[in-house]
Amino acid sequence: MKPVYLAGRGLACALGLDVQASLAALRQGGVATSRYSLPGALGGSFPYRAIPCPRGDWNERARDLVRRVAAEAGAQQIRSGALFIATSSFDIGGVEQGTAQMDYTSFSGKVAGWLEWSGPVYVINTACTSSLNALIAAQAMLNAGEVQDALVLGIELDNQLTMGGFAALQLLSPGSSKPFGANRDGLVLGEAVAALRLSAHDPAQWQMLGGANVVDGSQPTGASAAAVVSMYQRALAASGLAANEIDLIKVQAAGSPGNDAVEAQGLLEAFPKIPSLVSFKAAMGHTLGASGAAEIALLTACLEQGAWPKYEAAADTELGVVLAASAPDRVRHVLATILGFGGSHASVILERA
Repeated sequence: MKPVYLAGRGLACALGLDVQASLAALRQGGVATSRYSLPGALGGSFPYRAIPCPRGDWNERARDLVRRVAAEAGAQQIRSGALFIATSSFDIGGVEQGTAQMDYTSFSGKVAGWLEWSGPVYVINTACTSSLNALIAAQAMLNAGEVQDALVLGIELDNQLTMGGFAALQLLSPGSSKPFGANRDGLVLGEAVAALRLSAHDPAQWQMLGGANVVDGSQPTGASAAAVVSMYQRALAASGLAANEIDLIKVQAAGSPGNDAVEAQGLLEAFPKIPSLVSFKAAMGHTLGASGAAEIALLTACLEQGAWPKYEAAADTELGVVLAASAPDRVRHVLATILGFGGSHASVILERA
């Protein structure tokens, strides 16, 4: 099988409109949380991590962000490659404005048109694990030699339906995200557009070794400890690694009282010695279908350039795991995890040259 490299990345999130701006904000301790107000019966104001880009016409804003992020990743070089669009909300924000219709095929065509894409286009929607599953699918295609290049594009932009749904399920924090925190009380949602350019012919600092997606629908809105363990084991097997070869895990740790505890339990069962752990949810919010790509873009840049998130919340000592206050001295193998609705548990493993 051909090796697959992470040859380019782009990111727009609450921290900034590109990778370097996001790193700069992270070094300064992050950015202030905005508020999102919901009308009607689900009315209320919730913390929200919005991209610092003026709101107006939803489609125009989405187009500008997609083009910006794809260009940062070097997508203009590979427009005949495979495009994987990963999202859980598509363009529902445009539907709410009356500027789009509920037509997923139309959405993918619209995004491909924004990028003047000539290669095959695929849409992945597995809720929060969408962009990690897109990475796994893209790697399989490149390994097999079906294409030489691929772009994984995670898109998650503001809309009332998503906020209202999470509010109705009482999953949102009234204040802040506290990953693995003692007083964690829910999620803080956010926006992100992220692009990861994969190549089978352009060697780069990071190589994608493998990944796994495990579905356990017994808890449709929560994680399963058994599935978390199975996900880790399958991702390690797909990558040809043992548990003790993982140097750093980018955990989900979104601040959910239940899911954080389940994830911690899975870590303790799967790893005899817990590697260093990092979470970006407190800094950029939970960006749902875009979160895997967005957090990998930010994490790899952090490791290369010496930035690291700060955690204000006190750790929950009962969990038995703790987030690292600084980057490990040596990081060769990174495991990145996202847990999502529908019982989807996904991880990928990257190796640094």
